[in-house]
This record gives sequence, structure tokens and C-alpha cells, in this order.
Amino acid sequence: MHLNRWSKAVALLCVTAFPCIAIADDLPALQQGMWEFSRTVEDSKAASKPLKMTNKICTDPTSDMKKMNEALTKQGCKFSPVVKTGNTYIFTSKCTIQGVPMKSRSVLSVESNSAYKVNVTSTAGARSTKEVLVARRLGNC
Repeated sequence: MHLNRWSKAVALLCVTAFPCIAIADDLPALQQGMWEFSRTVEDSKAASKPLKMTNKICTDPTSDMKKMNEALTKQGCKFSPVVKTGNTYIFTSKCTIQGVPMKSRSVLSVESNSAYKVNVTSTAGARSTKEVLVARRLGNC
């Protein structure tokens, strides 16, 4: 597969890892405010170090997750039912992004209504990625 195409698919999948957590109505409500999102993505085929990204944004994470999930569902993504154990939520998704079938497994660990972590493992053909997203509310906007 062309590297540029793969990069775009991985980038879209990385974006989807955050919002897919909204697939269950029983997930905890997260506080609106200024949030910091730190992401680390490892690609099984990349020779370079893991990609690290951090951004800060004033947002309502719960609302954003629901909106993105609705958009992904309209694009044909399918999500498994969420399995909840304590403060941990596990689910899978299947999508075709730019003609590439992709599968992912997400494990969301909620620390509080102002902090959570998501571990996502994804595959697309012979490639796999591992992503860790750490999200913390910094305060009011």
C-alpha cells in the first residue's frame, strides 16, 4: 500500500480512537473545559520512533465523542457493544477508510470526570498500530 495512503488512514484512525468511546450511553460524563490530549502512536512498519502529539483545546469531550461517533457510523463504521468492568470500557470497531479495511480494539480507563486514558490496537492488512491517548482536564476555558 502506498505510504501516503496508509499515513492518512492511520491519522484518521487516530482521530477516531478518541471519539469512539461515546458508543455507549452509560459512559461517564466528562467535564467541559480546557483539556490536554497527549497521544503516542507506534506503527509496526515504521522504522522511526513512535509519533508523539500533544494538544490543548477548550472542549466538551463527551459531546465531541458523540458527534464524531455519529459521523463514523454514517460512514459505515461498526462498533461492538461496550464491555464495562469497573472504570474500564472495552470495545472494537471495524471500518473501511479510503478503501482500506481496518479493525481496532480500544480499552478506555476512566480515572475521573477530568482524566482518562485510551489504549488502541489497530490492524490494516499487514500493518498494525498501537496508540495511547492520555487526556486530562486542565481547568476552565
